[in-house]
Amino acid sequence: MQVSIKITNLEQTLKQLENLESAMEKPLEEVLFGGGQLIRSEAVKSIQTGAKSGIMYQKYNPRRQHRASAPGQAPASDTGNLVSKIIVKKEAGEVKVQSNADYSKYLEYGTSKMLARPFLFPASEKSTAKIIQATFNKVVEVIKGLAKWAIMLQHYNKQFSML
Repeated sequence: MQVSIKITNLEQTLKQLENLESAMEKPLEEVLFGGGQLIRSEAVKSIQTGAKSGIMYQKYNPRRQHRASAPGQAPASDTGNLVSKIIVKKEAGEVKVQSNADYSKYLEYGTSKMLARPFLFPASEKSTAKIIQATFNKVVEVIKGLAKWAIMLQHYNKQFSML
């Protein structure tokens, strides 16, 4: 018994793989930027909602009561400054989610006098599976588009060769 395999159109297949790299760049950048926005929205939601169980204390200017978050909880929103400073930006093929509030790192990691109130890392953890799924879906979509294009080219090549 003998099995034989013949590869045809290898050059076309390799060219399509080269096209795949350039065809993936923009769609993947869009997916990653969307992933950054998802992480940002999860961080904002964790700060603005959810029960906080820290201490209640009096704030002034304006006068109000404020319940702080407990260690391990996302920070409790008071003025909205922390939320307004969480941004998503693209830099050199990279998407960054960052908080530009001066005190962000102290909340995220804690200090020698305060335990952490993380908000970015948990948001990232919560969003990872959705970002991976969106990336996979986009890769499949681009590959299907290229395959459809390759089939159309093959069809037209056959028609022109018959002339």
